Amino acid sequence: MAASTSSLYASSLLPKSSAKYPSLSSFPRSSLFTPPNSTNLFSSSPLSLRLSSTTTPPPSAVPSASAAAALEAQPSPASATPLKSLPFRVGHGFDLHRLEPGYPLIIGGINIPHERGCEAHSDGDVLLHCVVDAILGALGLPDIGQIFPDSDPKWKGAPSSVFIKEAVRLMHEAGYEIGNLDATLILQRPKLSPHKEAIRANLSELLGADPAVVNLKAKTHEKVDSLGENRSIAAHTVVLLMRK
Repeated sequence: MAASTSSLYASSLLPKSSAKYPSLSSFPRSSLFTPPNSTNLFSSSPLSLRLSSTTTPPPSAVPSASAAAALEAQPSPASATPLKSLPFRVGHGFDLHRLEPGYPLIIGGINIPHERGCEAHSDGDVLLHCVVDAILGALGLPDIGQIFPDSDPKWKGAPSSVFIKEAVRLMHEAGYEIGNLDATLILQRPKLSPHKEAIRANLSELLGADPAVVNLKAKTHEKVDSLGENRSIAAHTVVLLMRK
């Protein structure tokens, strides 16, 4: 008898008509996921890219000593135009190069004594390439390989300071400056402790930034894979750009 009474009581709690409690299928799909009067956060990027719509044949080879002059003489392949004023932007960069005998090892514009160096189209400066990519990424621009393609003989043996100066120019053109930068170099040899301050000082000068906002770390790879076997070198960089 008690069980029967409980069943009657439970049934009395149920809705008299299912019409009062429509199923999810009766709602428009958009109303389930889109708040009223909401806007699409991804309908427009805060930074647009203006690229030249014309393609010109690659210029003849320019010696590396003339690379900077050649860059200044030609219009930039990319230009950043901010659509929305953001207080800051964050970018990440990564680069890796093989280490081979017979090449100089240049890191942050500083020539580091070593029996191996970076095999690359330009001077192979893994740190500067990484920093350039971080700045370009923060600005929403293509990576270094698209703006300075290794298929263009103009950049053969070019100093990477040319690339970083162009990245800094684009940064200022977009209305930003370096907030702070943190870079990590990964290599097994040589030890970079004796060279870190020289590298950091030169990088700060190229960026036009206070050395206090530029940080540099160096790690080994515990003898694991090509990095740990002294067959390659890599770098990571995170940069914060602040609105001027």
